[in-house]
Amino acid sequence: MSENNFSRRDFVRRSAAGIGGLAVAGYAARAAAVEKKGGNAGPDKSEAPPPGTLIVPGEDDVIIENDQMKLVIGADAIVKSLLYKPTGEECLVAGKNIPISTMIQARPYQNEVKLAYANQEMTFKANAIRKEGNKLTIGYELIPDSIKVAVNIKPQYIEFKIEDLIADQEGYGGVLIISPPATRIWFLQLPLRQRSHYGDLLQVVWDDKVATNLLSTDPYARIIAEKENDHYLLKAGAERDAKLKGTSAALITCATDQLLDNIAKIEEDFNLAPGVKSRRSKEYKYSYYWTADINPRNLQRHLKYAKMGGFRAMSIYYPAFLKSRGYRLIGDYEWNKTLYPNGKEDLRTLLNKIKDEGIIPGFHFLHSFVGLDSKYVTPVPDRRLNLVKIFTLAAPLDKEDTTIMVDQDPGAIEMANGRRVLKAGTELITYEGFTNTRPYQITGCVRGAFHTKAAGHPTGLMLGVLDVSEFGAQSVYINQDNDLQDEVAEKLADIYDAGFQFCYYDGSEGVNAPFWFNVSRAQWRVHKRLTPQPLFAEGAAKTHFSWHMLSRGNAFDVFRPEVLKEEIRRHPAAEAPRMKENFTHINFGWLGYWVPDEKTVGTQPDMLEYVASRAAAWDCPISMQTNLKHFDEHPRTADNFEVMRRWEEVRVNDRLTEEQKRSLQQLEQEHILLINEKNEFELQPYDQIMNVANNSRDVRAFIFERHENLYVVYWHISGAKKLELELDAKKVAVTDNLQKKSSLSFSSKNNRITIPVSNRRYIKTKGISRDQVVAAFQNARII
Repeated sequence: MSENNFSRRDFVRRSAAGIGGLAVAGYAARAAAVEKKGGNAGPDKSEAPPPGTLIVPGEDDVIIENDQMKLVIGADAIVKSLLYKPTGEECLVAGKNIPISTMIQARPYQNEVKLAYANQEMTFKANAIRKEGNKLTIGYELIPDSIKVAVNIKPQYIEFKIEDLIADQEGYGGVLIISPPATRIWFLQLPLRQRSHYGDLLQVVWDDKVATNLLSTDPYARIIAEKENDHYLLKAGAERDAKLKGTSAALITCATDQLLDNIAKIEEDFNLAPGVKSRRSKEYKYSYYWTADINPRNLQRHLKYAKMGGFRAMSIYYPAFLKSRGYRLIGDYEWNKTLYPNGKEDLRTLLNKIKDEGIIPGFHFLHSFVGLDSKYVTPVPDRRLNLVKIFTLAAPLDKEDTTIMVDQDPGAIEMANGRRVLKAGTELITYEGFTNTRPYQITGCVRGAFHTKAAGHPTGLMLGVLDVSEFGAQSVYINQDNDLQDEVAEKLADIYDAGFQFCYYDGSEGVNAPFWFNVSRAQWRVHKRLTPQPLFAEGAAKTHFSWHMLSRGNAFDVFRPEVLKEEIRRHPAAEAPRMKENFTHINFGWLGYWVPDEKTVGTQPDMLEYVASRAAAWDCPISMQTNLKHFDEHPRTADNFEVMRRWEEVRVNDRLTEEQKRSLQQLEQEHILLINEKNEFELQPYDQIMNVANNSRDVRAFIFERHENLYVVYWHISGAKKLELELDAKKVAVTDNLQKKSSLSFSSKNNRITIPVSNRRYIKTKGISRDQVVAAFQNARII
């Protein structure tokens, strides 16, 4: 049968009834037949070719191909083959009978189907497809609906775009439906065979030779994969809550070493953020120095520490130059005129001075919410703020009333402290409780909250719970379905224009549903306005489309010194290998900085050594949240920053071998990066000596072996003392660093030595066993 052998209506009838099946009018009979068989709706496709069978396209099959791949879809809409053409390798798992598309409705709308099936969400499988030119028409079992998909074939990829949605009026029998009542359409479904790697963010299945990637071309396509026993079902979908018509996705099947080139072409063709270019830039590797208080007065102090730690990038949090009161003023973005009297121009001057030191500046902002004390909330709340639950007034509300009568059960209303806020017109109202039996009431109300004006409201008015952020109840989430995000984005872009070169999207999770869509959509509404495009970006939340913008994924909030190593193992070190599957990286910060006191040992060199080394294991940067007072007060700041400087130098300049990186991925074994006698970097595993000086916390020591000698690197966490050890002075040398050929002087008596313990130093021993050295430190005396 040729492509044009039947009309569109014949096609819809054929697909709705099941190929070779029943007439459109016979839905009830079709449903009964399905129930009698005990199967799902749709034609019987139990006779599938066994796995490994070479698929030979049939006469009626739809074939879509470019130079790299060939996709074969049967006339019954079952995906038959995805061939990597250069080697003839099949990329699909055979015998799964997966249709190219499915349509989901919240309930069945066609009358006979509605009568025959339970009224609940229902999935209808594609069972007919035809191709005319570059257009596919796909029909579905049981329902008189079809979609048209435009196919755009490029050498690097093939785009699939929903061009039209068609509801056959005759099939709906007079019901007033002019477009398919779909909530979601999966318009491309591919059962990919498993390979050695799967990237769950980029949605790519790959090995050393071949990669298959399904990529959204804008924020509107939902791209997911369902993991099965022997395959990944890769899917591109469109949702009514985002957009159905016009949604598109691009399919790539290529040699793995060409994948990023092909993605770069998609980014170019669809004007996306240049995620591939970012990942290939030299700046992509840079760790950053994070500050929330830099200003023209303390700039030189910050630069001193940034250079001491070898940082080539500096992330500046918005309160450094904008008026701030926690999160309460976000959205106003007014300049701190005390420190920046000329506003943007003063900021530009400061950023230029940072650049003059070889450091790139970045902008850390919160973009998807506005502060409770901002002009968007008080005294007149903006209509574009997000509301999370809507109620209808069941009785008039006078401006003095403290109880609100509503039609709906408020049983699920927000009850967290600080988040109990209603918006009625331009009035904000706080509340204390509710009743969950009729008549439904919201009780304990305070009218005209947040300096808004109390007013009377008529029966039937709709009011809603304000979407106050769960992070401190200081801000309100923006509704992404209006233009307030664009307005905020314009303000942020104007600030970025002062000379920033990268950015951090903090609070990115703070959007209304659907989150898969609005997280990256909100980021994109800001990102596309930033000029020049950021060299790289990170953020607090990400979805598939974020891959292009958040080229360095995320950082983590700070962990206290006592748990830092364990939290690094649990979080960034667990995420980093998974993100590498997605051809991306993360940040192993943010790192806090604590001065030792009675409650904490403070930030110590071995802690930073562990973080930086685990980051280097997966080619990831770190970041340090700064505190000038703590930097100045901590006696080990010079040692701490030297650790970071060394690792940054080694990592940025690719001085680690793949074998060394694999050794660093063994999370229980710690390592130290030395500068040896030849003034070269040297990586060594080392182990902490526990219970030094009879379980004193004040001295930390680690033992390692090199050139058949045992070494101990040791220091006092905060002071300058002496350490008495039972060791033979003739077999010991003490140095500040390994480049020094002569030992520091120390005293000895009766086979005991007394050595200085303050900043990091090294003991070299010869002819002493490991057990003896460990015991000497454990039994040492601090004097």
